Amino acid sequence: MKRVYGVIGIGAKMANWNADFTGRPKSTNSGEIFGSDKALKYPIKKMWENEGKKVLFIKSWKTEKARENVSIVPNKLAERYKLLFGEIDKRNTKVILENLFKAIDVKNFGATFAEEGQNISITGAVQFGQGFNKFNNTTVEIQDILSPFADSKAEEKGKEAKQSTLGTKITVNEAHYFYGFSINPRNYDEYKTILGESFEGYTEKDYQEFKKAAIVSATAFNTNSKFGCENEFALFIECKDDEIYLPDLANYIKFDSKTREINLEEIEKIISKKFDKAEVHLNPFKVNVKTIFDKYNIFTKEKL
Repeated sequence: MKRVYGVIGIGAKMANWNADFTGRPKSTNSGEIFGSDKALKYPIKKMWENEGKKVLFIKSWKTEKARENVSIVPNKLAERYKLLFGEIDKRNTKVILENLFKAIDVKNFGATFAEEGQNISITGAVQFGQGFNKFNNTTVEIQDILSPFADSKAEEKGKEAKQSTLGTKITVNEAHYFYGFSINPRNYDEYKTILGESFEGYTEKDYQEFKKAAIVSATAFNTNSKFGCENEFALFIECKDDEIYLPDLANYIKFDSKTREINLEEIEKIISKKFDKAEVHLNPFKVNVKTIFDKYNIFTKEKL
């Protein structure tokens, strides 16, 4: 397959798509709200895991006993590898590489594997940029939450716990994040030589698995803070050949904050006739897209 470029759009309403360590929506020093690539990759990986596919770089848990205490702690990388593929063969890097590429997240996003005498770095075929919010009127909402339990810290200070504890939930009123991405199958050419004919590289099947998850995984991933975060837009541009190099297309999207219209005119000018196929998937109840490309309903998959 050839190179693919595109943009994934995530809408958030009274939700927090990607919080920093203070609980506020992640932002630059100038106050521009954005979501990291990790925030988008996680629901994709979670969806793959729920479908029964091998996912290596995702948190999993184990019980750990220390004297009389039993703790629940995250697995280390080597332990996660063992869960999926068995013991690490320290003497056989080729086998480790073969196993790593059997994990769908590694096949797409690459990996850094530094365990048990091995130091393997794989640059993924799929690369994401940061997802910047293009909605002009985003405000941060802070809600006080009353706990049903008394304040245990008061007892620690020698005071009677008469009041329930207070917490906060931080969301945005509305935000629209746009992530540019590229897929370069040739990133894996060197591994074809190392692993032999059994390794096909990044295939059309791999791309379709990524595409399916990229379109719906945020909507499928519902937690307290992520409820209200949904896939609302996706653009996929399949190039004619491998000698076409495009910039981060998210930078060329125009978003009208009043009408919630996504305008792709600048992208259409940039790519001209360099593509074999271009598709737009959208939630027609949330956004409108102005484009010459084929448009599909993100829910029904029907052409609009």
